[in-house]
Amino acid sequence: MIISEFSSAGRSVYEHSMNADLIFIGGGIAGTCGAIAAAREGLKVILVQDRPVLGGNASSEVRLWILGATSSMGNNNRWSREGGVLSEILIENMYRNPDGNAIILDTILLEKVKNEQNITLLLNTAIYEVVKSAPDEIKEVIGFCSQNSTRYILSAPFFCDASGDGIVAFQAGAAFRMGAESKDEFDEGFAPDKEYGELLGHSIYFFTKNAGRPITFTAPSYALKDVSSIVKYRSYDISDHGCKLWWLEYGGRLDTIHQTEEIKWELWKVIYGIWDYVKNSGKYPEAENLTLEWVGHIPGKRESRRFEGDYMLSQKDVVEQLEHPDAVSYGGWSLDLHPADGVFSERPGCNQWHSKGVYPIPLRCMYSKNIKNLWLAGRIISASHVAFGSARVMATVSYSAQVLGLATKYCLKNGITPSNLANSEKVQELRQQLMQNGHFIPGLEPARLNLAHKAVLSASSEYKLKEFKANGNWQTLEYSTAQLLPAAPGDQIKISFDVDAAENTSLSLQLRVSAKAINYTPEIVLETHDISVEAGKSTLNVEFDHVIREEQYVFVCIIKNELVSVQTSKLLLSGTMMLMNRYNKAVATSGVQLPPDGIGIDSFEFWLPSRRPAEQNLAFQLSADLKPFKVSNLINGFCRPTNAANAWVADLDDVNPCVTLSWNEPVEIKRIVLFFDSDFDHPLESTLRVHPERVVPHTVRNYRIMDAEGKLLFEKAGNYQTVNEVILDKLISTSSIKIFPEHPSGSVPAAIFEVQVF
Repeated sequence: MIISEFSSAGRSVYEHSMNADLIFIGGGIAGTCGAIAAAREGLKVILVQDRPVLGGNASSEVRLWILGATSSMGNNNRWSREGGVLSEILIENMYRNPDGNAIILDTILLEKVKNEQNITLLLNTAIYEVVKSAPDEIKEVIGFCSQNSTRYILSAPFFCDASGDGIVAFQAGAAFRMGAESKDEFDEGFAPDKEYGELLGHSIYFFTKNAGRPITFTAPSYALKDVSSIVKYRSYDISDHGCKLWWLEYGGRLDTIHQTEEIKWELWKVIYGIWDYVKNSGKYPEAENLTLEWVGHIPGKRESRRFEGDYMLSQKDVVEQLEHPDAVSYGGWSLDLHPADGVFSERPGCNQWHSKGVYPIPLRCMYSKNIKNLWLAGRIISASHVAFGSARVMATVSYSAQVLGLATKYCLKNGITPSNLANSEKVQELRQQLMQNGHFIPGLEPARLNLAHKAVLSASSEYKLKEFKANGNWQTLEYSTAQLLPAAPGDQIKISFDVDAAENTSLSLQLRVSAKAINYTPEIVLETHDISVEAGKSTLNVEFDHVIREEQYVFVCIIKNELVSVQTSKLLLSGTMMLMNRYNKAVATSGVQLPPDGIGIDSFEFWLPSRRPAEQNLAFQLSADLKPFKVSNLINGFCRPTNAANAWVADLDDVNPCVTLSWNEPVEIKRIVLFFDSDFDHPLESTLRVHPERVVPHTVRNYRIMDAEGKLLFEKAGNYQTVNEVILDKLISTSSIKIFPEHPSGSVPAAIFEVQVF
């Protein structure tokens, strides 16, 4: 029992002081992934979140799906899904939660954080004060947890502001911007004018369900009475709910920080006004049995402050894919701006323009140029308003945040600041270590840094690409269609495939490549053949004379002809894909991007794959084998099929595939890391979108590892993750290891991108 007498001086809340190597303020998807990555680097981390769950806009409080460079398979950024911790979370989410329940995602994020012994998680804790030890250095941050009535005093040598509005950076006095730059400042033709608006607004989503009986609805008194002022309600489809209602946006004319509560109330007025109209206007009889299941209480915020680093990302960085010596991450979402008036605007809900491929993001964008121990993560990184339109999305910001743990480790080890790191040769060490961890940095050639590079590699077989068996559907050439193939110097493409023509006609075939090796926009036509096709089924043979001069992807394009069908194959093979010149209505309006003159955006065609389960390849035969799946790929340092196939793939007829790494003398081994194919083209949206499978069909499920004497070192059954880190019970000495991966299925051969041995 506690009895406390009156205190005329009042009382102070309970205080608790803590310290760490790195403190993340903000537990959105960026802060969460960044904290996990930092903890795995051995840093002591404190993750502070002002909400009861993690994930921010991805959480059950907002319910936006996580997307990034893949743009929901709506652009030409093949195999661009962000990797690392984020990919691990998304793959885990698909395995446990293929129906996209945001509440299940909450549990996965909390579990991932709680499983890291180096992370102290403080939920429901709002940081409200910053204490500095010098004008340019933060000493500690102070927060309050409303649930346990505790004031936390948190100190560290480095802090990361991932809070969304930048509360720590703001209170520390860091330079920031809010609103849109003029077209002239960064030569950005896409910069908006005042009429369009300088800020993106907030959105609140709602979910409906069929109750199986008539449901009435009485609107609250604050609901909007006349929905005719909501321009976009006219296109409302009652089957849409959740983040498909992204266009329910408002607040771009207001202060998106200090007027957030006003914006929320306006969005509630809009939502309940729309639902009142749907239920009670008599114009939606199909909604009779529908009821509101959930309406958000926390607005999904798109934009507020952006803080200045040593470099500000701008439109040209995105469109021209500019290279940077300190590039540590990448983006690929479109330049995506929204009219400030949101649902009340006559303009389209968004204005999206894509680049031809992914673009690098430099480390210099990820820290404050004024506060020497402050990292920036999430939507507040150093970027112009236009570039922010692309870099703001959750998969992109989380991928960048994953860099900061290792970067902090380098700073601590070398006694330097983030700026010192980014502007010195040390950043090259950081970049190479990130690549060894499986991180992808566009344009960076990996160095060789582990025992696998000292080994002699051999394999029981190497897949030779000569034929995709005709066991799929017949597909009408409603769109121009291309087969993407990995080719090497000296290759010539001589291909045959079956067609079925409704009448005598002709087909045009082209061999194309991208202007940049890192891109998948087939803009350069190397050769064209026009072929007569007779009615009925026949086999076409096409010999392209062009000799491939460098390792690159080539596109065998069959130009649109709706009189003709081609047969597909069910074989799924790393580094191959069938594409069509069409568009995804969610992110484009045409199969060709045609921007107006003067805005600094490229015109080009979209060539998109079909989404699983519809994904197939063209059925074809080649006169000469392509041999991109060499065992030597296992040590080339690339963990995805970027620029080249980059994987060792076993022949499907090899019933017991095996890779052997041999050393001239015994080596001591404690850790083995395997990187499997998890189809980096599939976006794995976290919420709402239903996935057709729980496991990516490309991924090796079962494998064994044995030593030179045939002793079993490790065995795994039921794998579904990309990266498998095998830590042996004890240090072993051996002259070889053998890895036996099973084929995932009869139509998917076993593939491994990289083997690392330590």
